[in-house]
Amino acid sequence: MKNVELIVLPKLCSSQKLRQRVETLGNGYVLLVTKEIHLIQWGQNAIRRMVQVMEDTHAAFLYSDYQTVTEGKDMPQPHPTIDYQKGSLRDDFDFGAVKMVDAAKLKRAVRESESNFQYAALYDARLRLTRMGQAFHLNETLYTESEEDTRASGEKQFDYVNPRNAEVQKEMERACTEHLRALNALVKKAQEAEEDSDTYPVEASVIIPVRNREATITDAVRSALSQKTDFPFNVIVIDNHSTDHTPLLIDQLRSEDNRLTHIIPERHDLGIGGCWNEGIRSSACGRYAVQLDSDDLYSGEDTLQRIVDHFRKEKCVMLIGAYTMTDFQMNEIKPGLIAHKEWSEENGPNNALRINGLGAPRAFRTCYLRSNPLPNTSYGEDYAMGLRISREWRIGRIYESLYLCRRWGGNSDASLSVEQVNRNNLYKDRLRTIELEARIRLNKGKRLS
Repeated sequence: MKNVELIVLPKLCSSQKLRQRVETLGNGYVLLVTKEIHLIQWGQNAIRRMVQVMEDTHAAFLYSDYQTVTEGKDMPQPHPTIDYQKGSLRDDFDFGAVKMVDAAKLKRAVRESESNFQYAALYDARLRLTRMGQAFHLNETLYTESEEDTRASGEKQFDYVNPRNAEVQKEMERACTEHLRALNALVKKAQEAEEDSDTYPVEASVIIPVRNREATITDAVRSALSQKTDFPFNVIVIDNHSTDHTPLLIDQLRSEDNRLTHIIPERHDLGIGGCWNEGIRSSACGRYAVQLDSDDLYSGEDTLQRIVDHFRKEKCVMLIGAYTMTDFQMNEIKPGLIAHKEWSEENGPNNALRINGLGAPRAFRTCYLRSNPLPNTSYGEDYAMGLRISREWRIGRIYESLYLCRRWGGNSDASLSVEQVNRNNLYKDRLRTIELEARIRLNKGKRLS
């Protein structure tokens, strides 16, 4: 059995520290642990099993499923991980705290990096390793780690937009951009949208897909109808066969205001993306289609006007605003404003392949969505469209809060199981893989600076 050396490093690690630890390595394998070693309990023959699989696969590195133990709970909980793919570019990809790495490849990855990171050295090394060989997922439970972060998934998902992490995010973006450059996957400068000469019944439509939201739909619709604009607009609610009082509430609102259109699809197999497609294809849909989730509100009566003004000014195909997290009574809660300032005019389309979302509210030119329907899913459909648009077209941004995102027990993403988080992450990684391949094909024969 090849020699196995242990390195314990924090996930946010400097280039200097990583180089110091790697310089003295032999040519066997490295057991890279990103938690204090006393928090890891090894399973039966775990390290021997890792070595065996590394020798059989010649992978660049290997990771496995694991268990977690939480203080106050008796039994360990299974924590499966997902397969790594070409588009798994998130810096928060869940490998667990343990990886086994080919030492020779790791030394090469570290030596070839010319960057001097304070935080992103391990992320940079991981990306470089995936260009040298396979990241092998062994779906066996090989160890148990003590769980220190017990927050719900709905709280964890916003860590990357926390202003305190801004410097970390800039470094992660730089590492990812270097990786995309090495793959010849950087996008060109975005094109501006041409004027749309089609005729529409109104200038803008607020699109609200809904299913079983009797507690919130009235507030959402009234928030949309209360907008003050210098152009005509309407609200299109796509009721995905609700079984509670949602349809009755929508009909009551429609009797009060004829600017509301109530659509019940013929199909029974639609996700949120499919409902959006129904609204976009509707003859009632305006020139611009603007998102409002069925349990959220616009932050003011000028939101729709500001969105359309920005469309006209910035000549973009898609526009994304910022939003504020609140409780159900609309009191601000942490992390407060989600502005996605990690998006930059120069590099936003490339950094979009690293981050886990683009922001809200989202708005589109209707003509584009009619030619390019959203995926018929209930998760990631907007991210898929954002990636596709950013490959070629300009995406505009508004960094002030336009939207109140209410957190309550009925939110679909407030507290997810490990299995659901994995399904969501696997799908978004698949979207990134599709987009990455498309960008590589687009740049084929061209070397980007």
